[in-house]
Order: sequence, then C-alpha cells, then structure tokens
Amino acid sequence: MTFPLRRALTATTSALLLAVTACSKDSPEQAPSSASDTSSASPSASEQPQTSASTSPSGSDRRTPMDIRVTLDGQPVEATLNDSPAARDLASLLPLTLDLEDFHGTERIADPPRKLTTKDAPEPEAPRAGDLTYYAPWGNLAVFYKDGPSASSDLLVLGHIDAGTDQLSGAERIVIEAAP
Repeated sequence: MTFPLRRALTATTSALLLAVTACSKDSPEQAPSSASDTSSASPSASEQPQTSASTSPSGSDRRTPMDIRVTLDGQPVEATLNDSPAARDLASLLPLTLDLEDFHGTERIADPPRKLTTKDAPEPEAPRAGDLTYYAPWGNLAVFYKDGPSASSDLLVLGHIDAGTDQLSGAERIVIEAAP
C-alpha cells in the first residue's frame, strides 16, 4: 500500500512484531517460539484454546485475543483477532465472505461492507506475513502474505491468520466467522 511511512518503533517494539496478534500480558514468553514456527505450533494452540500459538504481547489496547473461524478458498485455517476497537468492530460484521485481489505483490485485499472504527487505535506496527489488517483511508481489509512496509498510523493490525505464504498469496476468497 502507498501511505506515509513512520519509523517510530523502538527495537523492543520491533521484537514484539514477530507475531502481531495480541495475547494476554501474562504470557509474553510464548511469543518468540511461536513467531518463528507458527505451523508446528498449531497443535499446541488447539490443545490450549485460550492461548493462540501465533499471539504476542502488544499495546494495552489489545488484551485478549478473539478466536475466529477463517477459510481461505474453502480450506479452514487458524486465526485470531486482537482486542483492539477496530478488530471488535470487524467482529460485529461477522460472518463475512469477501473476494480477495492481489495488491502490490504483498497482500490480498477486499472491501468490508462498511468502514471500521479507528478510534483508540493502538500504536502503528509494520505488518508481517499472515497479518489481517485494515487500511483506514481506503476502508479495506488486507491479508499480508509478505512482510509489509514500515509502520503507519493508517494501517491497523487486526489479527493474524496462521497459513503458509503460498496459501495466503493465492487466496481468492476469505470467509470470516465468529468462533463457536
């Protein structure tokens, strides 16, 4: 996406961006191992439903992850929304079925039925592969299959999808539903 780049992240914040979805503040020690290997961590996520394998600690706006059901082209994948106001607003629109198109060789984008709130947005973060994001100026959702550019206050990370880059880069349809 073309948008102003911000370089306000500290080294500590950058380390927390390895897996961008939120988790409770009492489990920060899980982030480094899950960020480097989300595919092999999937079984532990299903054994411990309260702690997603792809979660990492982040700002105070994002305390508790929300599990969601996501299918990419009919194939179910593990996914979590963070607890930011924008992610909660997206959750209020579920279920959603959206057609995806490639943008900039980095992400798959789609337009939700309405714009999401940007009130009380967390600090900007650079998107990583697997991140589900919202680009406020255009009002579109984006699923990154490659790491994105530097952090921008216009791009809000909403959660994370645990799928391989090949599956994410070729996805044509995403279905997002509330977890049972």
